[in-house]
Amino acid sequence: MKNYLLALASLLFISHQAIAQKVEFEEFDLDNGLHVIMHQDNTAPVVITSVMYDVGGKDGDRARTGFAHFFEHLLFEGSENIGRGEFMKIIPANGGTFNANTSQDRTYYYEIFPSNKLELGLWLESERMLHPVIDQVGVDTQNEVVKEEKRQSYDNRPYGSLLKTIGENLFEVHPYKDENIGKLEHLDAATLEEFNAYFDKYYVPNNAVLVVAGDIDYAKTKKLVQDYFSAVKKGPDVVRNFPKETPISETKKAKAYDKNIQIPAIIAAYRLPGQSTKDAYVLDMISSYLSGGKSSVLYKKLIDEKKQALTVQAVNIGQVDYNIFALFALPLGEVSLDTLLAEIDEEIVKLQDELISERDYQKLLNQFENNFVSSNSSVAGIAGSLATYYLLYGDVNIINNQLETYRSITREDIQAAAKQYLSPNQRVEIEYLPKKDDQ
Repeated sequence: MKNYLLALASLLFISHQAIAQKVEFEEFDLDNGLHVIMHQDNTAPVVITSVMYDVGGKDGDRARTGFAHFFEHLLFEGSENIGRGEFMKIIPANGGTFNANTSQDRTYYYEIFPSNKLELGLWLESERMLHPVIDQVGVDTQNEVVKEEKRQSYDNRPYGSLLKTIGENLFEVHPYKDENIGKLEHLDAATLEEFNAYFDKYYVPNNAVLVVAGDIDYAKTKKLVQDYFSAVKKGPDVVRNFPKETPISETKKAKAYDKNIQIPAIIAAYRLPGQSTKDAYVLDMISSYLSGGKSSVLYKKLIDEKKQALTVQAVNIGQVDYNIFALFALPLGEVSLDTLLAEIDEEIVKLQDELISERDYQKLLNQFENNFVSSNSSVAGIAGSLATYYLLYGDVNIINNQLETYRSITREDIQAAAKQYLSPNQRVEIEYLPKKDDQ
């Protein structure tokens, strides 16, 4: 059985990352407000040019959801100097690869090239920022692309609406309540003027960070960045004032239906402090303790020993304003959803009542260290981390000290966080059920 919730969660957030060795980097700002981070690694003739914009699904008019994800596609259409569709031809023709992704909090574009193509990568990203072509032909083209993506990845995929269901039940006023891909009717109704206004507000140098990493020379790279990006005009500062959620103090119950499934699921979701808080790190460790691998307590109990579940997961989905801690399980055979949730709660109560063993604690630390070393073992991984820690955490050097943050977490911290955040009266319980023809 596929791990649906974890797979979806991995698309919506950059997980906490760190590495054992120190990552060296240099930073500077252009006059237009663009922050630039450079990392030199000459071990392989590869370079990545990437831009992360401080704009995501949560931004914009709630009658026009999905704009950030739409622009993830739209800004590949072309520019004043790049013909329509040529952007995606130029890169592979020069030995490169590229991609982009959007979360509720940010949008990330990157290209990976042989290092002798550094200037090309910078030119492409500067063209995207300086003067992209945003016209009705491009809007109509990408509207169809997004519709097909929604059909394949969400509407017609088993358990494809899990995160949408969690968001709309866990949040009442914060824009995290709206799915990242947005509502198609909002995109259909949007005018070309609205798309241009959105670009002018959010895709400005002072709302972005450029990362250049790999086989580079610092002085040469800085000069190239200045040459290509200094002409981009600074935009108005983005001011956000999202409404605050009222803490959940009584268990909320909901039901959702999915026409693509035959096996129901149980979800218990908690709204927690944002990803940059220490408590968020503690909840990372709790999620790993509960379901991080086949030796985790929930896997051993519900899958190996009692054979009550096909899959079980606890995930801590990191976001800037509020994290989502979600428990998810699929029953095996005739096991009821209530039984599954009761079995999971039993393990959470143990976390609240007693310290985890020293052996389990050490295993957690080892698990995190191994994951962090591998997650930043590539230049692309390091570039993504540098951008994320600057833009979403406000501290680039987290790339070097985050592992120490995890190591500073004690067994007592784990127990205290479980007590503070993971009680039944603080959550939404969702029965995610097969949809019948008459529903």
